[in-house]
Amino acid sequence: MLSDRHRGLIPVKPFQEKVGSKKNITKAAMKPINEKKNVYFNYHDQVEHLIQVGVSLSGEKNIDRLLEIIVEEARKLTNADAGTLYIMSDDETELKFAIVQNNSLDIHMGGLSEAISWPNVKLKNKDGRENRANVSAYVAISGKTINIHDVYNVEGFNFEGTKQFDKKTGYRSKSMLVTPLRNHENEIIGVLQLLNALDPSTGEIINFSAESQKIILSLASQAAVALSNSHLIHDLESLFELFIKTIATTIDERSPYTSGHIRRVAELTMAIAKKINETRQGCFADVKFSDDQMRELRMAAWLHDMGKITTPEYLIDKKTKLQTVHDRIHEVKTRLKLIKKDYVTAAQSEKKDLPVSKVLRSAEAEMKALDKEYQFLREVNKGEEFMSDEKIARIKDIAKREFFMDGESRPLLSEEEVYNLCVRRGTLNEEERNIINNHALVTHKILSGLPFPKKLRHVGDYASAHHENIDGSGYPFGLKGDEIPLQSRIIAIADVFEALTAKDRPHRKAMALSEAFNIMESMVKDNHIDKDLFEFFIAEKIYAAYAKRELTPQQIDV
Repeated sequence: MLSDRHRGLIPVKPFQEKVGSKKNITKAAMKPINEKKNVYFNYHDQVEHLIQVGVSLSGEKNIDRLLEIIVEEARKLTNADAGTLYIMSDDETELKFAIVQNNSLDIHMGGLSEAISWPNVKLKNKDGRENRANVSAYVAISGKTINIHDVYNVEGFNFEGTKQFDKKTGYRSKSMLVTPLRNHENEIIGVLQLLNALDPSTGEIINFSAESQKIILSLASQAAVALSNSHLIHDLESLFELFIKTIATTIDERSPYTSGHIRRVAELTMAIAKKINETRQGCFADVKFSDDQMRELRMAAWLHDMGKITTPEYLIDKKTKLQTVHDRIHEVKTRLKLIKKDYVTAAQSEKKDLPVSKVLRSAEAEMKALDKEYQFLREVNKGEEFMSDEKIARIKDIAKREFFMDGESRPLLSEEEVYNLCVRRGTLNEEERNIINNHALVTHKILSGLPFPKKLRHVGDYASAHHENIDGSGYPFGLKGDEIPLQSRIIAIADVFEALTAKDRPHRKAMALSEAFNIMESMVKDNHIDKDLFEFFIAEKIYAAYAKRELTPQQIDV
């Protein structure tokens, strides 16, 4: 309580009239404190949200989605109506539009949305001077953060393009915050531009606060790290896939007859897998390959013939049964010429008393027989037809003929040549076929020794099992039924179809689609290839686009 003396000295009433009651005094005194608390809690919330954003950015693997998140979260943190993200070009001469968002105009471009067709922002003018009139270009050049209260009332920057956009759309661009994105090497890799901060209560355009600027600088740093990491991972993955394709191409190019085989098998494989992902009915309705699984399958398809790097070239290119470094059928022809010469000489000396014309007629008949035998051997050497027992017996009879060289009598065909000519199907004998087939085991050995990341750990298994048969008669491990991964069975369908229809195989002509399908149907009946996959391949006409692109018109008969 105040004494009367004190009451007389202090102007109580005027003071009360000025500030009001005690309750009002308290309210008035607390107002600035509450405002500070509101700002603190808002800033605290921003920091908490920023931490969550950092986690989201580091966990996002899709670059397009990552770009969207950067702009979306920057707008949330500052309550900005619009935002644009630019990415620095590889040659560092321009900024490319990556994301454009405007809530009021309902604009969402770039990233996973529609593509942006707007021209890039050049960092230099036509005269070679730096483009410092464009605020985004200026930030990319200088590395400074720019906070503008009103773009219509600012010096040093040219916002004519912004004003034209506003005039066309009825929008009003005002406050703007522009900041660079720097990677771990302090290089500017992009620019983030936010437009029109909004008052949460009134929705009116306000300036970007100092606190918001700090938050965005922190977000830009996190975004740059996340973006750099994502690009680094993407670049490493791209380099890895390119390296794999280069190896595969090198293997293919060892032979002019298999050039393009691996690429074609990989394309067919992915076409089958893609169609399986799209189907909503049948036995593959519940099968869905993830993006990682698709990538794993694609790599396995590109590496399915990796083991052929150890296969001798003459076997890969073996066009005829007698081919080694060269086709030995030409040696057989030379031997037959010696037999003809020897026969004429012998006939003339043994039949001196007979007329010359009769001797020549006898020699001519024998030479015609030799010519027929050579033509038979020449056709057999091609390996295009199945060898019956009768043909094998004829080869052995022909082999008994002899020719003389260096005073010695020698058989027309060696045991090794007879063995090769008697191969019943194709041009490869059993030992050569085993060497060729060994490429699947070599593929497994090579790929199983590579430290593939976890998401690609099955590449070697899928690649090496494409020659396994459903009945267990395949190689290299004799897997059967469900022991063979679906991915390997898909590669097998692609591999068989490509091999049958290829235009460049040395031992046979390219087959028409109908003929290839008949052979594959036989392989289904023999329980070699997957029945469901083959029927799916035919029913969905997965072969159609491939045939139009890779086969001749004469081959496309279905």
